[in-house]
Amino acid sequence: MDHELRVERVDQLSDADLADLCEATDAAIIEGGGFGWVEPQGREALTRHFRGVLLVPAIELFIARLDGVPVGSAQLIRPPRNNEAQAFGAQLTHAYIAPYARGHGLARLLVSRVEERAAALGHRVLNLDVRETQHTAITLFEVMGYTRWGTHPAYARVRGRTVAGHYYHKLLEPPHGRTLDISGNG
Repeated sequence: MDHELRVERVDQLSDADLADLCEATDAAIIEGGGFGWVEPQGREALTRHFRGVLLVPAIELFIARLDGVPVGSAQLIRPPRNNEAQAFGAQLTHAYIAPYARGHGLARLLVSRVEERAAALGHRVLNLDVRETQHTAITLFEVMGYTRWGTHPAYARVRGRTVAGHYYHKLLEPPHGRTLDISGNG
């Protein structure tokens, strides 16, 4: 059976989409998929969270859909306007697909769409960080060309255990124009 896979950048969510997204988020949290939370938050807290995200101009929310139903999301965070020196970079955060919707290529499509948008906005570097326990995400990012540049040994606390975190970056190809010179010569 072929499934319809879609990723879209959204600036509003219907009540039905928000309910499905909250369910997918809690499922990912329960499975250990990150998102910063360790325990499921429930619909009320997650509704507040996503509505808040939609209000922040520097954050763009991407929704992954399987057969039209939201099953994951990611956020693209642009640097503040007063950080001109680092304006060439952006951050990918809170990327996940609910466990029941994995195995269809949606995670790769979600990350690709965020990369495309970041490049279209003029960013030349996409940064992210991930807990060492998130093996599937680490594999995905490394297969997609992200370079691990560091590890923080005390990155997070998960169920009473200190967990390391890995930091990654990827150079983005501009839609047109020059690539980024990271050799220090330009």
